[in-house]
Amino acid sequence: MSLRQFQNISRQALRCYSIRRTLCPALELSQGQRQGLRLCTVLLPVSCASATSATSASSAAQYSTAAAIDMSANGDYKNAASIYEFTVKDTHGNEVSLDKYKGKVVLVVNIASKCGLTKNNYEKLTDLKEKYGDKGLVILNFPCNQFGSQMPEADGEAMVCHLRDSKADIGEVFAKVDVNGDNAAPLYKYLKAKQTGTLGSGIKWNFTKFLVNKEGIPVNRYAPTTDPLDISKDIEKLL
Repeated sequence: MSLRQFQNISRQALRCYSIRRTLCPALELSQGQRQGLRLCTVLLPVSCASATSATSASSAAQYSTAAAIDMSANGDYKNAASIYEFTVKDTHGNEVSLDKYKGKVVLVVNIASKCGLTKNNYEKLTDLKEKYGDKGLVILNFPCNQFGSQMPEADGEAMVCHLRDSKADIGEVFAKVDVNGDNAAPLYKYLKAKQTGTLGSGIKWNFTKFLVNKEGIPVNRYAPTTDPLDISKDIEKLL
């Protein structure tokens, strides 16, 4: 590089630095970031737009570890190590990180209100909760309307009232989800990948059940017709 070229680059860099301070005050961040930007302007004739991109990348790197894990799990379920990396919404729309269930045995069920299997499953899931709830079992219920439109109740108060009127004290209740297809909840994509079931991984009907150990790993899957009380021995082994 000739002396003239270097002088031209230096003048452009200094002009950008002056413009950056005048027109881009948002870039005046921490001392370390300012030093990084000054270093960049000395070496390269960058524009304010380029500097803004650099700052955005720097800010993105400051996301918390928990947030990064959450985005990874929901964006790429295949890389998740356990259900604890997923965040779901409860029936009232509040976000719930499943890591709150660490150390618990978890049973995940897609429920419906108008199914021929509803009455028995509501009754027996209630029995399971009463029998093992104090010993470390948690039942996570996900309403789903994909099978014969048999879960018409809306989330929130309508869902709470439905379960109360049905005397279904079945555990934690979350927002309605799809369990099959492209729009399936990431948690369900993960569960199906870990426990594929018979005749493919797709959920066959309401009240398919996944049993998850205390490390958050799915260890078994049960057909919709499986009576919840028939899972008792498998639950006891994990408690």
